[in-house]
Amino acid sequence: MGVDILALWHHAGLFAKGIVVVLLIMSFFSLTIALNKLWQIHKSSAATRKFASNFSRSIQEEQLDQAIALAEKNQGSHVARVLGGALQEVKPLLRDRATITAADINSAERAVERQMLIVLSEFKRGLGVLATVGSTSPFVGLLGTTMGIVTAFNAMTAGGNAGGLAGIAGGIAEALITTALGLLVAIPAVWFYNYFTTKIENLTVEMTYTSKELIDYLIKSVGSEFGRSIFTKEFQAQKAVSGSGHIS
Repeated sequence: MGVDILALWHHAGLFAKGIVVVLLIMSFFSLTIALNKLWQIHKSSAATRKFASNFSRSIQEEQLDQAIALAEKNQGSHVARVLGGALQEVKPLLRDRATITAADINSAERAVERQMLIVLSEFKRGLGVLATVGSTSPFVGLLGTTMGIVTAFNAMTAGGNAGGLAGIAGGIAEALITTALGLLVAIPAVWFYNYFTTKIENLTVEMTYTSKELIDYLIKSVGSEFGRSIFTKEFQAQKAVSGSGHIS
C-alpha cells in the first residue's frame, strides 16, 4: 500500500504545510553544504597528493626556492597553504643563511599556526548548519505532528461521535508525515556532520605533521655547518649562559 503524497499535501492544514516547507528548506541547505564540502575536501586532498611528492623531493634536494614556488603555486592544497606560511616567513632570510635565528624559527611556527587556523575555519564553515539541521528537524516534524493530532481531535469533537476513530485516522496519518519527513531530513545531516568532523580531524593531523617536519628541517638544516644549524648552536649558547647564572 503506497502513500499518496499529493493527496496528503492537499488535505493537510496550513500549519502542516508550513512545517513541510520549513523542513524542505532545511534539507536544501544541509544537502547544498554537504555537497560543497565534499567537493572542497576532495579538491584539496587531490591537490595535496600532487603537491606532497614534489615538495618532499625539493626539500630532500635542499631546493628551498623551488619548495617555496611549489607552495605558492598549489594554493588549492591545505598542506601547501600551511607550509607556505612558514616558508614565506623565512623566505627573505634564505639568501643569507647565517641570519636564521631562533626568533626566525619561532616566527615561522607562529605563521604555521595562523595559517592552520584560517584553513581549519574554512573547512569547518557550514558544519554548524548541518549540526543544527540534524538536531532540530525531528522536533520541527514532531511539532507538525502534534498540531495535526490536535486538529484531528478538534474535528472529531466538533462532529460528535459520528466519525469515531475512522473519522480521525486520516488526520493522524497526515500529521505523522511531518515526523517522518523530519527524520528523513535529520539522518543525512547527522551522517554528513560526523563524516566531515572525522575528515577534518584527519586533515588537521596532516597539516600538523607536515608543518612540524618542515620546522624540524629548518632547525636542523638551514644555515647548517658541520651538521649543526645556527639555531642549534644559538640554543646551546643560550642554555650555557642561563646555566652559568645559577648561584652555587
